[in-house]
Formats: sequence, structure tokens, C-alpha cells
Amino acid sequence: MIEPTTLQDLLVRFVDRLGLSGRARQVCDHLIGCRTEALGGLAGLCERCGAERPRWRSCGDRHCPQCQGHATQAWCERQRADQLPVPYFHLVFTLPHRLDPWVQVHPETLYRVLFRSVWKTLNAFAQDPRRLGGQLGMSAVLHTWGQTLCRHVHLHCLVPGGVLSKEGVWIAVKGSYLFPVRALSRHVRGALVSALREAAEQGELRKIDPGEISPMLDALMSEAWVVYAKPCLAHTDSVVAYLARYTHRIAISNARILGLDGEQVRIAYRDSRDGQNKTLQLQAPELIRRFALHILPKGLMRVRHYGLLANRCRVQRLAQIRELLDAPAPEPEATPDQGKEPKPGWPCPVCRRGRMRPVRRIPPCRRGAGRPSKPLRPAPYR
Repeated sequence: MIEPTTLQDLLVRFVDRLGLSGRARQVCDHLIGCRTEALGGLAGLCERCGAERPRWRSCGDRHCPQCQGHATQAWCERQRADQLPVPYFHLVFTLPHRLDPWVQVHPETLYRVLFRSVWKTLNAFAQDPRRLGGQLGMSAVLHTWGQTLCRHVHLHCLVPGGVLSKEGVWIAVKGSYLFPVRALSRHVRGALVSALREAAEQGELRKIDPGEISPMLDALMSEAWVVYAKPCLAHTDSVVAYLARYTHRIAISNARILGLDGEQVRIAYRDSRDGQNKTLQLQAPELIRRFALHILPKGLMRVRHYGLLANRCRVQRLAQIRELLDAPAPEPEATPDQGKEPKPGWPCPVCRRGRMRPVRRIPPCRRGAGRPSKPLRPAPYR
């Protein structure tokens, strides 16, 4: 019999079978405790029906499917004012699967090298006077998974269609073509292999057998790398939403988990080979193992901005470009509740008509299932 389930339910029932430790176990404990008594919360009293119900705190972990909807909305609100009234281009740079074992043991080094190599490549192409001859901007988002949760490291990049020259002139990209994909592929391959050789010389790949490094890098230079590019012809607001689909996406959402039958989990996925929506059946521990492959190292920034969009110069550069384009900054998006006094509390889950007013705080429970690996600083109420 198939029963509805969530990632949190699966972790509670099966995570102990895998023997996870360190960072992976810490994240799983956060997700298990999310919106449960483990993190505490508030007791609310309905003004209308008098029902008393708790509202538990969220874990705020970036791997949690229950917390990323709010994070995506907040990110969109912050980024909307930074979009330019120009066409954008979406590029994807994929790390060859040969490097998957290296990613397993040295994720920080591999991810750092990928970010730097991609920006080095795009910046070199943009600075070339035979192409555009100016400073480019880029927002990059790291993804490490495919639809079936296998390791598939790739970088989504959103690039404004133009550059700012040294003379302070905006040079727009002509048509729907940014840079040749094959040339990008060869250039990023050379930049990344060179960076890995340097990292090996500096002792940053110490967990890899030194005798395996040179043969691996030579093999990488002999194969074609996958680079994808297409114009994102959309208005400013749509571009923000387009990138937001990638910034806070996690390996698997609860919507893709179709149900649990004994220990068999069914998940929905889209087959990139034929574009068809399909169903995959996995053992629950195997699903958790695959999910754990995509837990990022603590402190790693998976969304980064470069060039014109770098944090240190973004405000100045965007104002300069808008002046050149004679385009004012976009007005803040009005929300339906804007201008209204916010209602206290939250909707009553019992009568659906009243409002719950907080009457007391509920302290975190550090016993039983869902016990976090260490005391957490609870996220704001969602």
C-alpha cells in the first residue's frame, strides 16, 4: 500500500541505517527537527474559536524542502532592483563525471575551481576586443544533482547581454548570440585542468593518490566538455523569477516524492533524453544516500556574483549602466497587502476564520526523535 510521505518522514524512519556522520548527519538532524517540538515555538490561542495550537520553528537549513519557498521569495525581492532592462543569457557548464570521485573527497576545492574557471573563461571572452571588449556581469548558481539524484555537478549562469567598456560605454550583444559554445567548452576545460594541477601542487588534493592526478587531468583534456547556452528573452521581473528557480532549488522537493510502499519510495523525475515525465522507484535508504551526496560543505556560497554584478561594485555599476541606457531603476513591486497594517498572529488551523495570537513560548525539546546535533539558532517564523 502506497502512503504519502515527505523527506522528513523518510529521514526519521531510515537515516540511522546509513551510519552518516559529520556534516551529512548534522544537516539530516536539522531537517528532522524542522517545524517540530525539537526546535520549540509558540503556543497560539484563536480569538474566534478558542483553540490552542503550537506553531513550531523552522530549521532554516538551505537543504530543507520546507524552508526554501520563503527563501526564494525573499531572494527575489532583494534581487529585483538589480536587474537591467536588457536581454539575458542562460549558460550551463557541466563538470565531467570522471571527476565525481574527486568531488566526493575534496568538494570545496572542486567547487571553488569550477566557479573560478567559468568566470575566468567568460571574462576573457568578454574582454577580447574582437568580441565585446568590456566588463561582463554574471550570477552563478551551483547545482550538484541530476533528476534521479545522482551526482551531476554543473553551474547555472545568468549573464546580462552587454558589457561596459573602459571608456564607460555600454556595448550591447547583437541578436541572440553571446559566445561560441565550442570555444567556451575548450577554454573552460583548459582553465579548470590548469587550476587543478596548481591545486595538486599546493597540496589541496591530498586525499587523492598522487599517481592518479596526471593521468586523470590528461584524460580530461582529451574529451569534449558540455556547455549549454541560450538567450533568456524575458522582461526584468521574469528574469528574476527565472534565476530564482535555480538559486534555492534543492536536490529533491516533497512534491517529487510520490509515496512510500514498505521501504520502496517512488519519485517523479523528468528524463532529459526524451523530455518525458517518469517515475523512479528506490529503496528509502538509497534515496537518503543519494540526497546526502548533495549536502554542501558548511559555509560554501552556492550563489555568487561577478564582474558588473559583484557585491563590491554592483550599486555603482548598475546606476552607471542605467544612466547610459536612459532607464530608471525598477519600482518596488507592490504586494496585495502593501499599505495595510499587518494582522497579528497567524490563521487558525481549526476554524480557518480566526487568528492565532501567541500566548506563550514553547522551549526546544532536546529529547527523542528529531534531536538536533547541536543547539540551533532558530530561523524567523515563516
